[in-house]
Amino acid sequence: MKNVTIILLGILLCVPVFGMNKEPNVPKQEKNFVVCIDPGHQAKGDNKTEAIAPGSTQKKARVSSGTEGIGTKKAEYEINLEASLILKQLLEEEGITVVMTRENNDVNISNAERAQISNNNKANMTIRIHCDSIDNSEKTGATILVPSDTSKYTQTIYAESQKYAEYLKEALTSKGIKVNGIFKREDMTGFNWSQVPVVILEMGFMSNWNEDKMLSSPEYQKKLMEAIVDALRIYKNSSED
Repeated sequence: MKNVTIILLGILLCVPVFGMNKEPNVPKQEKNFVVCIDPGHQAKGDNKTEAIAPGSTQKKARVSSGTEGIGTKKAEYEINLEASLILKQLLEEEGITVVMTRENNDVNISNAERAQISNNNKANMTIRIHCDSIDNSEKTGATILVPSDTSKYTQTIYAESQKYAEYLKEALTSKGIKVNGIFKREDMTGFNWSQVPVVILEMGFMSNWNEDKMLSSPEYQKKLMEAIVDALRIYKNSSED
């Protein structure tokens, strides 16, 4: 009986248990998605110049303080930061990693330096938040700017920037926000220095009395920022397919 037991134990040890060598079912690690938010301008402009693009002899002011509301007299740089902080919170609630170029108004960060912050953090997308102004108080609506597809500095980031811009236009429009269009720009320092996809959202015209008031409203700011998040969600999912 003892010998039989030993034989049976030997057989059991030699027979592989079903599934023992199967790879463990480990959940796929989701790639970290990084968004850089650049609240445009700052409290004090810096008229010292910097190259408009790497190696370029053409130069522009490092950064300006922006415009102000025709009725509210509120500075653009303040509106940009208020909206950007709302966007930061919304994105973090989505589980997205957020990098801010600034979180207060008393800074001195050039447009090229802002782009470098995005580059250094390998952002999947850079959202630059601005307001518009024009010598026409009737003009209203949001405007989206993207890098050029013909500039040697931005050809590699144009396609993804344009792709997101189209999603953003749809998201804004779906919320009843007028969009004047998507426009390519070759003269933007922040675009030309960027190595990652980037768009500028001009949220509206501070030169229009009604829109100026709306842009100071936290509720309207949140509405605009929610459109950015909606578009990013679609863009992020499309990139993962």
